[in-house]
Amino acid sequence: MPKEIVLNAFDMNCVGHIQQGMWTHPRDQSTRYTDLQYWTDYARTLEAGLFDGIFFADVVGVYDVYGGNPDAAIRGAVQVPVNDPTLLIPAMAAVTRHLSFGVTSNLSVEQPYLFARRMSTLDHLTRGRVGWNIVTGYLDSASRAIGLTGQMAHDDRYDLADEYMELVYKLWECSWQDDAVLRDKAQRIYADAAKVHVIHHRGKQYRVDAMHLSEPSPQRTPVLYQAGSSTRGKQFAAAHAECVFVNGQAKPAVKAIVDDIRAHAVAGGRRADDIKVLLGQTVITGRTDREAQDKYEDYRRYVSSEAALVHAAASLGIDFARYDLDEPIETGKSQAIVSNVEAMTRAAGPQWTKRKLLEQMQLGSRQTPLVGSAERIADELIAWTEATGVDGFNLSRTVAPECFEDFIELVVPILQERGAYKRAYRDGTLREKLFGHARLPVTHTAARFRAPACATAVTDDGRG
Repeated sequence: MPKEIVLNAFDMNCVGHIQQGMWTHPRDQSTRYTDLQYWTDYARTLEAGLFDGIFFADVVGVYDVYGGNPDAAIRGAVQVPVNDPTLLIPAMAAVTRHLSFGVTSNLSVEQPYLFARRMSTLDHLTRGRVGWNIVTGYLDSASRAIGLTGQMAHDDRYDLADEYMELVYKLWECSWQDDAVLRDKAQRIYADAAKVHVIHHRGKQYRVDAMHLSEPSPQRTPVLYQAGSSTRGKQFAAAHAECVFVNGQAKPAVKAIVDDIRAHAVAGGRRADDIKVLLGQTVITGRTDREAQDKYEDYRRYVSSEAALVHAAASLGIDFARYDLDEPIETGKSQAIVSNVEAMTRAAGPQWTKRKLLEQMQLGSRQTPLVGSAERIADELIAWTEATGVDGFNLSRTVAPECFEDFIELVVPILQERGAYKRAYRDGTLREKLFGHARLPVTHTAARFRAPACATAVTDDGRG
């Protein structure tokens, strides 16, 4: 019996997300991203299809590596304009009961004290259906936007992230004890002040003396997502992540990443099944292989090669505008998404060119789509879980919303028939649905920052 697959829609509060150029397709509705009705209808569609959640990507800079300016990104709507995804979540939660919301937030530009309150607020308003995709950022433009000259080196950003996590764990897990809130109207006592603690944190990056402003939310700490597959990223994921997002490559390469992440987790005292791994995937399906192939060929007519290169230039840290089609590309030492550079080198060889890159971007991204009948797609998704150990998929949109409507109508019933997909939602918070418990387990890094011990000690290394 195959294991039950986890499915998220992968999207962004913008026009052009992963598959660059698809917004120009006549049936695509992503230009309605500023219309709240678009998002609430989207949420209802996903919940009707029993999707586990929607995973929101986000960036807080612009893609200006290609050509040294953002002009091509603006022309092609390459993740700009882009709105705040967190503001969509309460509205989408209000029209659903089970759909979860993974939201990306860049800790390099977010003040941790206020961010912790925002996530607690979302956890309350969704009744425990929110997760946080932890990112450290990779755009120099984002750093310049907050007054810095550029971003930190790749591994240094993860050092910052370790301290950031320690601080938000203290706020979420320690500041308010579980029994602090009384709501005693007769005694006129809402909360027991003796059970609400001021956090004292002294670290290299942050100094905080404050109580958390929010009372404990259903999950306290949101479900923790992370997408780093570099060596340092895997170390971070092993310490903190509950769900890890990896990009599609050959099955053996994905299996090696999955095994490595779980091995790191076990070495750190966690269990292998404390982490679920989700693979980025693009699906184009139909009732027959021919119908799916025709749809794929139709979609390809709207691909923007320039926009695809703009996106790749930013995520790889390479200005492709400087190269001719067949000129060997020098990767150098990138401070962008290191795992993307490593994956591209594995796929195209050490001397890859712009032509080789474009050949891989069949649908406007480096993610090769699965194309076929619903039966073929179901077979392929199950095969990926069995061959690699991934637990599910983040399905990126192509032409929205029909790509998800097609998947729900055609593929979901077959996955259910084969025992690989649920027939009904389980009750509970997101963490309960995924792992069977509402709070982070004692094996997680956050457990050592729980009340009341962490509220009393003050050290100079951020481990108070």
